[in-house]
Amino acid sequence: MLGMGTLARKVFGSANDRKIKALRPIVAKINALETEVSALSDDDLKARTPALKARLAAGESLDDILPDAFATVREASRRVLGMRPFDVQLMGGIILHSGAIAEMRTGEGKTLVATLPSYLNALSGKSVHVVTVNDYLARRDAEWMGRVHNFLGLTVGVIVPGQSEMEKRAAYQADIAYCTNNELGFDYLRDNLKSQLSDMFQRDHGFVVVDEVDSILIDEARTPLIISGPTEDKSDLYVAIDKFIPELTEAHYEIDEKARSAILTEEGNDIVEQRLRAAGHLKGEATLYDPESVSLVHHVNQALRAHKLFTRDKDYIVRGAEVVLIDEFTGRMMSGRRLSEGLHQAIEAKEGVTIQPENVTLASVTFQNYFRLYDKIAGMTGTALTEVDEFMEIYKLDVLEVPTNLPVARQDEDDQVFRTAMEKYAAIVENIADAHVRGQPVLVGTTSIEKSELISRLLKDVTFLTDTADRLEGWAAEIKPGKEAERHAYLTRICAALRAAAAEGGLEHNVLNARFHEQEAHIVAQAGRPGTITIATNMAGRGTDIQLGGNVDMQVAEEMEKAGDGADEAEIRARVAVTVAEAKARVIEAGGLFVLATERHESRRIDNQLRGRSGRQGDPGLSRFFLSLEDDLMRIFGSDRLDKMLKRLGMKEGEAIVHPWVNKALEKAQGKVEARNFDIRKNILKYDDVMNDQRKVIFDQRREIMAATDLSETVRDMRHELIDDLVTKYMPAKAYADQWNTQGLHADVIRYFNAELPVISWAGEEGVDDQEIRERLYRETDKLIAEKVAKYGPDTMRSVEKQVLLQTIDQHWREHLLTLEHLRSVIGLRGYAQRDPLNEFKSEAFTLFESLLNRLREDVTGQISHVQIMTREEQMAMIARLQEMAAAKQASEAQARAGAVAAAPAQPGPTAQAAAEEEVTTLDPNAPETWGQVSRNEPCPCGSGLKYKACHGKF
Repeated sequence: MLGMGTLARKVFGSANDRKIKALRPIVAKINALETEVSALSDDDLKARTPALKARLAAGESLDDILPDAFATVREASRRVLGMRPFDVQLMGGIILHSGAIAEMRTGEGKTLVATLPSYLNALSGKSVHVVTVNDYLARRDAEWMGRVHNFLGLTVGVIVPGQSEMEKRAAYQADIAYCTNNELGFDYLRDNLKSQLSDMFQRDHGFVVVDEVDSILIDEARTPLIISGPTEDKSDLYVAIDKFIPELTEAHYEIDEKARSAILTEEGNDIVEQRLRAAGHLKGEATLYDPESVSLVHHVNQALRAHKLFTRDKDYIVRGAEVVLIDEFTGRMMSGRRLSEGLHQAIEAKEGVTIQPENVTLASVTFQNYFRLYDKIAGMTGTALTEVDEFMEIYKLDVLEVPTNLPVARQDEDDQVFRTAMEKYAAIVENIADAHVRGQPVLVGTTSIEKSELISRLLKDVTFLTDTADRLEGWAAEIKPGKEAERHAYLTRICAALRAAAAEGGLEHNVLNARFHEQEAHIVAQAGRPGTITIATNMAGRGTDIQLGGNVDMQVAEEMEKAGDGADEAEIRARVAVTVAEAKARVIEAGGLFVLATERHESRRIDNQLRGRSGRQGDPGLSRFFLSLEDDLMRIFGSDRLDKMLKRLGMKEGEAIVHPWVNKALEKAQGKVEARNFDIRKNILKYDDVMNDQRKVIFDQRREIMAATDLSETVRDMRHELIDDLVTKYMPAKAYADQWNTQGLHADVIRYFNAELPVISWAGEEGVDDQEIRERLYRETDKLIAEKVAKYGPDTMRSVEKQVLLQTIDQHWREHLLTLEHLRSVIGLRGYAQRDPLNEFKSEAFTLFESLLNRLREDVTGQISHVQIMTREEQMAMIARLQEMAAAKQASEAQARAGAVAAAPAQPGPTAQAAAEEEVTTLDPNAPETWGQVSRNEPCPCGSGLKYKACHGKF
């Protein structure tokens, strides 16, 4: 009997069906223009771009010109790339333009879809960014799809790490820029550390299309982007603690794999205290419970996590003397990314590599808050529906599933669950060998480098292959004739396949993981050839489709390289096309691409991304998941009872449970993990939102300061507000004159305003109140600044004011971020007092921000009041003095050397001229290496007028 929801969907269609149906009239309008547009010459087609811009300028909206723009791009794509977007691709483009997520299956041409809305939105003059998961794809798409935009008269840029300032600035000025999410976020942070508007890269945040949107906006949103600077070196402490962590047994600590946390037990605490005391890190009777031991406890916990929760070749790899993190979702190396709060250093100590110093945060932002800066966000992926609630709640993004161009012919089989991991691996190898013999390409999906290399070893292990064949032969012999004929034939076939593989010295295969990152495109492109075996750590965002029979373009490129100069590309292409067509026919006959997954990932999306590699554009295919009760997901979510039950039922070795109920149970477990991860990300975002509000205020303030030509009013207001604060502090309202602290006020006036003012005598005058004191301080301090302006010139003072403001803001913002990080790490303890940690964090953060603004007023006023700008004559005098100091230093060194030479056997010496040149070094204001040792409080030799510590000597 049908449920009410199912019955309603049958009658009315789902919400997704109704929204897709509403797009069909727009697609019909685009199609109606095809005859007219295809008849245009190239020049006339290009002329449509300025014509469409003119219509926008005349008052039409982007929606009004959408059919014409999409028809223009479709025709340009056909002419330039030889690819004509299908109707479903037009639908995907319309969804993206509307500011939603288009879920499109693998192989449906998402890369081409992005050209449609990006062209349309670029006509408005605002920036358009197309975001991909790595720099290879950004470069490839900019070069490949950029040809369409260039043909239509738009400029295309690419934004990737390692570019020069000139290249990056040009890329951001382009109409459409292809970029990586990390580089966009880091450039935003770098921009907000610049001191001049002209140095900033990003012009605005107009429209962004995020490819693999679930990977970027969800998976990578767990950790913020951070720009940091080094702090003091604590490598000795990390090494000392790391030495005794391996001595701890399971009785000494508790691990929570779900929460990824590790803590010491009472027994563990005692042992660690003994070791720390012996190493001299705990003094006297001090314990780990003492407040001053907080830092030690933190280091111990991080070392414990490094050893017990982070596994080499799964969570990270060691490359040379460097620990490189691996993205758990894409299987790629994340060069340059480091774990925070000392965890990365703890892993470096564990692996015995050079320990890099910890860093202090200079600027940070989460992907959620960065991408929410855009006026309009859109995204593409093959798997987003399982996260639709998160997309709507965090980003206000709807998800629409776009129909496939051709019906999906892939068979998704029920999972096979084995009792032990080795039984599972034996079944995996059996299936791979069988498919290989039949000529069916196999894509083996694993969740870690460690697992992919285990499968690789098993496929090469002749002994393992032979033993497995012997075991299967024994099982086949036990089968009674006629009762299980199909099973008998299957076992016999696989035995033969395994023996053939063993005879050939193992099964030939390719491994695709973080270690073999560079061969990625080639391995993926040829994974559809008959009998090919490809082991992949993860298949999300690979950017290259697996085409049955192989990739013609890739094979042509290889043949051309082998043939060398003078090769006939047309002849090679024709020959390769025939070979690939024959190979494709063989693969289709064998059942298409076989996706064999060795484990369930904790996210259903990752499983679906792997499955989606098979069955592209109506091709046949097969997907099958192999699991064991020892897998992480099964183990963490309780497989003990199931294991006991299976033992009682007498489940034989090598047998698997295969039932739809098992699939549903696993999906529920995955749903729980996804919900927990969503809560983690949501919690991170709640705290970051507090910081984000403050970040926006600071960054907007910096931008206003950089844009301003005259900040004298701002500086005057800060000076007057500081005077108000001081008068209120030392002369409280409703206090009698004899209760005023005029000595304190006098001291602070000297301290902040660098002025000896008769505050004490003013306060002693008859009838003078606090307001009168304020007014006199306003007048006198304004007069002092006016004298500075008259002495140094208004332009010089305006420049000094701007630099002092920016430097002071940056310094206090860095300190504020560090304070907030420390606050956030301990605020959870307020929960024990029945107080909401988030509300407490908001309240404390607001108080700290007010304190920041107060300190800002004090420091800016103090620095500007004390600043002494050097005249040209003073600069020359200082340069002469520094030259004398350098010459005297070198003379004394030369004298010491001469004494050493006199005492040593005679050697041929330098000429008198060379010695003279060595003794005297000319000081150049533009070359810091010629300045010698400059005192931090000396004027900077560059001539800026600032002290050395506030200029070139600034940390």
